[in-house]
Amino acid sequence: MTGGALTTVAIAMLGGSLRVSTPFLFVSLGECLTEKSGRINLGNEGALVLGAMVAYATSYQTASPWAGVLAGALAGALLGALHGTVCSLARVNDVAMGIAIMLAGSGLAFFFGKPYVQPSAPHLPTLPLGFWSDLPQVRSALDVSPLFFAGVLAAIALHWLFRTTRIGLRIRIVGDSEDAARALGLPIDRIRLVATAVGSGLAGVGGAFLSLVYPGSWNEGLSSGQGLMAVALVVFARWNPLVCIAAALLFGAAGALGPSLQTVGVTQGYYLFYAAPYVVTLAILVLTVAPGRSLRGMPGELSLGK
Repeated sequence: MTGGALTTVAIAMLGGSLRVSTPFLFVSLGECLTEKSGRINLGNEGALVLGAMVAYATSYQTASPWAGVLAGALAGALLGALHGTVCSLARVNDVAMGIAIMLAGSGLAFFFGKPYVQPSAPHLPTLPLGFWSDLPQVRSALDVSPLFFAGVLAAIALHWLFRTTRIGLRIRIVGDSEDAARALGLPIDRIRLVATAVGSGLAGVGGAFLSLVYPGSWNEGLSSGQGLMAVALVVFARWNPLVCIAAALLFGAAGALGPSLQTVGVTQGYYLFYAAPYVVTLAILVLTVAPGRSLRGMPGELSLGK
């Protein structure tokens, strides 16, 4: 591969990483918030898919993609609130319930989204960060959605919330020790319910990005399991919202590898390159959840740690 081709691949991977990482970032932040309260929410995959469908349908019906983003966030939050409400009942396992919510959210999206597979909805605008270049490939690669920067700001806000605010302290206490939370008189179920709903709302925004920015359409195979991969991403980030940014960019770069190589005519091993995010997920799980390796930063009340 020539130097020019390598430069093209590098630029394509940079732009692709910024695009592909955005839904990973939002879902991982949502999962991080939920797990900080002591609950695992595998249902964020369903919130991602449902948010994508609702956002696309709303954008098509209202001609406003930003209204679609808000609707996608609301749909995800409602699904998360359902999950949180049911999990607050006695003898309900949050992992099993998360799987049920994932299937319910995906099923609802597939059923109500059938009329919106063909119609074209208005897409969210992008910021032309490649304006300085005369090369169309560079300008196209560096068209970045404002949602990426919104995700970065959300990560910073969550980090500040956990570190410096009373609300964040209460969330961390509930996630680390129910006994301590009860001794302090904290409303455990209410805190977890709100954290789960807000976390799923963030996942819904990630779904809105998929349908309204990249790839910018609605179909039943849109998410490709990104909501589930975000759980591994949170473990890799050690439940730190700021590290979630770097982890999402890593996943995004892996997802952009196949399309980037295609830009220079490398088509051999097409399916292998597109499997890169799943390989990264497996590698992270093997390296970070190996026996004897401590999971620094993990909330004490997670089912994973019991």
